[in-house]
Amino acid sequence: MEDSHQEKQETEATQELNPSEELLSQEGESSPEELLSQEEKLVAEVAELKEKYLRLYSDFENFRKRTAKERIDLIKTASEEVLKELIPVVDDFERAFKAAEQEVDAQKIREGNQLIFHKLVKILESQGLKSMENLIGNPFNPDTQEAITQIPAPSEEMKGSVIDVVEKGYMLGDKVVRFAKVVTGA
Repeated sequence: MEDSHQEKQETEATQELNPSEELLSQEGESSPEELLSQEEKLVAEVAELKEKYLRLYSDFENFRKRTAKERIDLIKTASEEVLKELIPVVDDFERAFKAAEQEVDAQKIREGNQLIFHKLVKILESQGLKSMENLIGNPFNPDTQEAITQIPAPSEEMKGSVIDVVEKGYMLGDKVVRFAKVVTGA
């Protein structure tokens, strides 16, 4: 009888397992040691993923800072080529000023100034700058022109049209760099 009592106690002891042990015994897959090693694996994997994320984030931040710096440098030096082309024009003006001090013939001075002007215009055109031409007599266009005043139109068909150009307008490609300042007919 004592043996049956002892067996009864053992069966009761096995039934009083704690909940995690009960789950383990029900699943029959893992022991507490295996669960702990799985937990350690997951913790290690999370740590590894965090490290990868931090490295990726820092790489992205470095890339963002580098591209911002490159953009600023590009903006600062974007006009370098144009300026290099304009330096000879400045030299020509300096030589013209020296020559004009000794020259008495105004026609030669005008010719020299026109040569320098045409050289400057060619450089600007080679960079894509175009002046707005043939505006007089055409309808006023607020997208490319700025009306500074209105005067009575000399004829009925000139109403709303450009009568005079006070300052030329310039385009760089399709973009207006400077609006033409015009007088319109009312």
